[in-house]
Amino acid sequence: MKENYCLQAALVCLSMLCHSQASTLERRSHLHPSFHGHHDRGKEGQVLQRSKRGWVWNQFFVIEEYTGPDPVLVGRLHSDLDTGDGKIKYILSGEGAGTIFVIDDKSGNIHATKTLDREEKAQYTLMAQAVDRETNRPLEPASSFIVKVQDINDNPPEFLHEIYYANVPERSNVGTSVIQVTASDADDPTYGNSAKLVYSILEGQPYFSVEAQTGIIRTALPNMDREAKEEYHVVIQAKDMGGHMGGLSGTTKVMITLTDVNDNPPKFPQSVYQMSVSEGAVPGEEVGRMKAKDPDIGENGLVTYNIVDGDGMELFEITTDYETQEGVVKLKKPVDFETKRAYSLKVEAANVHFDPKFISNGPFKDTVTVKIAVEDVDEPPMFLAPSYIHEVQENAAAGTVVGRVHAKDPDAANSPVRYSIDRHTDLDRFFIINPEDGFIKTTKPLDREETAWLNISVFAAEIHNRHQEAKVPVAIRVLDVNDNAPKFAAPYEGFICESDQTKPLSNQPIVTISADDKDDTANGPRFIFSLPPEIIHNPNFTVRDNRVIVVLFVTLRRQKKEPLIVFEEEDVRENIITYDDEGGGEEDTEAFDIATLQNPDGINGFIPRKDIKPEYQYMPRPGLRPAPNSVDVDDFINTRIQEADNDPTAPPYDSIQIYGYEGRGSVAGSLSSLESATTDSDLDYDYLQNWGPRFKKLADLYGSKDTFDDDS
Repeated sequence: MKENYCLQAALVCLSMLCHSQASTLERRSHLHPSFHGHHDRGKEGQVLQRSKRGWVWNQFFVIEEYTGPDPVLVGRLHSDLDTGDGKIKYILSGEGAGTIFVIDDKSGNIHATKTLDREEKAQYTLMAQAVDRETNRPLEPASSFIVKVQDINDNPPEFLHEIYYANVPERSNVGTSVIQVTASDADDPTYGNSAKLVYSILEGQPYFSVEAQTGIIRTALPNMDREAKEEYHVVIQAKDMGGHMGGLSGTTKVMITLTDVNDNPPKFPQSVYQMSVSEGAVPGEEVGRMKAKDPDIGENGLVTYNIVDGDGMELFEITTDYETQEGVVKLKKPVDFETKRAYSLKVEAANVHFDPKFISNGPFKDTVTVKIAVEDVDEPPMFLAPSYIHEVQENAAAGTVVGRVHAKDPDAANSPVRYSIDRHTDLDRFFIINPEDGFIKTTKPLDREETAWLNISVFAAEIHNRHQEAKVPVAIRVLDVNDNAPKFAAPYEGFICESDQTKPLSNQPIVTISADDKDDTANGPRFIFSLPPEIIHNPNFTVRDNRVIVVLFVTLRRQKKEPLIVFEEEDVRENIITYDDEGGGEEDTEAFDIATLQNPDGINGFIPRKDIKPEYQYMPRPGLRPAPNSVDVDDFINTRIQEADNDPTAPPYDSIQIYGYEGRGSVAGSLSSLESATTDSDLDYDYLQNWGPRFKKLADLYGSKDTFDDDS
């Protein structure tokens, strides 16, 4: 009511001012009448004519928002030609003429019939003219004038936004700019102080302040903490009239949020965490969780966890769950209750990011002790070895002890263990086991020639919990005994033609005999061959057993020996010999070395020899023989085997092994008849008598010419 009363008083004053101005305009018109029809005489009787302005105008003013009962007098028009007799008629045209502004055509008084708003239209342009009332003839030229709407302080300041939103980092320095708010006033800024605004803060003190002239809001308190209070409600006022009494005002709200900075370290809510893990847990299994609290948010609150000390650093690990910001303790290696029942860890929680401005607040980390108890689990028995290998002789009597397996309960209770054989691995039930001590025995004699190895599995189970059992493989080797007699490879028949004096037979092989034995090498070959008792004294045949390389010869006796040396023009053939002992000579220590299969002394004059001349020759296929200096032993041996398999002149012996070199450095030289030089005379083998007992059989076989004659 008080403000309305002041406004009405101001309007009355302005209205009185307008009336005063209108009167002044009228008087000024009288003071400056128009000169119409006046003639002055000049010098020498010259009549001078002078035109004089008929209108003198000032701007008219009308106060806005006038709400009085009568129309407002804006002003009065008057012509010098108007003598007051009513013959002049005043006409008004232009903006608002006849609607807003009306004129008394006799007196020339102009009134405003409606309330005007300067903010809607600040001025009006009108045309005035004086005409003869009877003839409507213009008495004065038409002239324009302006009616200005006089401003009053009728508009309060208005802000651009009803609510403003702003952010400022917590712990900002005093005076940090937050936001600028702006208000506008629709009143005339050129007239008085109606549009002069001043800003002030109504709510939000003492945290914030506002600059009176600019509307910039600034922080007013230091170290404002987001964790204590995050949002602030601030009210700003803008008042016109320079902020003086009677001015109009407007307000706006400002929501200010403190943004987070990393000003808080992580902190564990407790000093010790208790956790437990089963000894049956597997690596990677979660043991427990912990969380260090950090009141900061976003990346400022990110925490990472590490194990920095403790006796369980090798057995446990910790990772960070970034969704929950928890530290997750996991098992790294298996634990054993019987070995160690508790572990201790020292865990550190630290911020991932930190602000150097707040480093003075202390280290942005915290530590805590984690105690982990190992829980006992009923574990199955454990064998002392991952596998067992035992031996037993074949043909051993039933009940023979093979060996023993041993297992024990690893738990603290140390329950007794019982043993059993997995019968799926011993379908023939060759073995039994003592359930109490684990000794394995045979149930029947074993035959190595049937099965040399037997593999079984043995169970060990706790006596109080049969579900807790372990399994171990047991391999049993059956040892060989000499329980198999040699057997001839096949029935043999020998043929010989009747000899004559021109081609006598002497020491000619009739048939080569071989035998085999199912027993192991140690109990089988080497064999001793002899004639049965009923023909052992037959003077025509004999069996020779050579014990350096075992060779059987069945030869005619009482015949002259044929020379063993062949001539160069004759075809050289290899002896076909069965060897039961494989190997080279005295110094042949590198098996299948190509050097041992070649005779480097062949160029020293030795003449190749052969014992049997085939009836027809077999020509090896081209490309089968490797190069003489080839070092590919595999190709060499395969080539020789292929030649022997395809040679129709060679007997079908099971094994053909040729040794062309007995070892470098041996005083015996080579024993092979291959690549020996041929002469027209017999070779003298008497020197074999001087080579020692190893060569006694050869000396007897290839010795003096009279040897066979003496035998007869």
